[in-house]
Amino acid sequence: MAQPTNTFDSYDAVGIREDLSDIIYDVSPEQTPFYSKCKKVKATNVLHEWMTDSLRSSATNAHIEGNAITSTARTATTRLGNYSQIFVDSVSIPDTDAGLKKAGRASEIAYQMLKAAKEQKLDIESALWASQARVAGNSTTTARRLAGVPAWLTTNTSFVTGGVTDGADPSGDGTDTRTDSSDQEAFSQTKFDTVMQSIWENGGNPNTVYLSAFQMNKALDFTGMNNQRSTIGASVGGTNSVINAVDVYVTPWGTVNFMPSRENRSRDVFIIQDDMFSVAVLRPTKNIELAKDSDATRRAVITELTLVSNNEKASGGVFDCTTS
Repeated sequence: MAQPTNTFDSYDAVGIREDLSDIIYDVSPEQTPFYSKCKKVKATNVLHEWMTDSLRSSATNAHIEGNAITSTARTATTRLGNYSQIFVDSVSIPDTDAGLKKAGRASEIAYQMLKAAKEQKLDIESALWASQARVAGNSTTTARRLAGVPAWLTTNTSFVTGGVTDGADPSGDGTDTRTDSSDQEAFSQTKFDTVMQSIWENGGNPNTVYLSAFQMNKALDFTGMNNQRSTIGASVGGTNSVINAVDVYVTPWGTVNFMPSRENRSRDVFIIQDDMFSVAVLRPTKNIELAKDSDATRRAVITELTLVSNNEKASGGVFDCTTS
């Protein structure tokens, strides 16, 4: 049916107010599982140091009655350190904004600073997982950098050899990085269990496995009589639900939670005893006002911290995994 002649409809009207929702929808990932789990300790220098030690291996210990006692040789502790890294995100908003009425937020500077703080947490999580060595930096050209988790793990690792470039462990003191193999192999239950056993033999009790979505799907295929899977919340949705999940993985060498992580490299799978890593904070996250040098309001989110590997023998990793 045609519209009656001379009907004045919404296409002809001038001055109809816009219909803009007062909600801003953002589904960007903001979880930082490793950073959130790490205990926060106080740093008092840009080079935060700590010490590790270990017991000697067991040996035959039998002595003749009344025999003179000879002192056993002892070893010194190992001194390690990591440099603090400065994380900065800044926002500059023209002061005209104060007079504007906007949808979804009352203050643009407040909204943007909240976003910046979330983004900075992701940067921190990424730095903690980064395959990078510590960098002392200087006052002109080079920023300080913290050594990420891969730079510390040497004892309980699985990596690929036999290619053009063999995978190799770092020195373990944060001064260099892992060597990636030119070849990659699929993440497997065999590799995982081998590293778990090695961690157990060295005294570790890992509790969390951090891995990408791709490697999580590989873990879902783990099978075997010697290992058991336990799913938390399997009754959700009723008895007819089908749940494909490995929330807790039980092995003879310990029980671990699988934690999908977006910020670590997909080729790396980390098996971590969480209380053996911490974050030393030199400057806690702070929202500060910057000097006003224009017709704009300027603020910055600043954090300074470093990673502490309390004892790398308690953790491990499966490296050089295929990612497709």
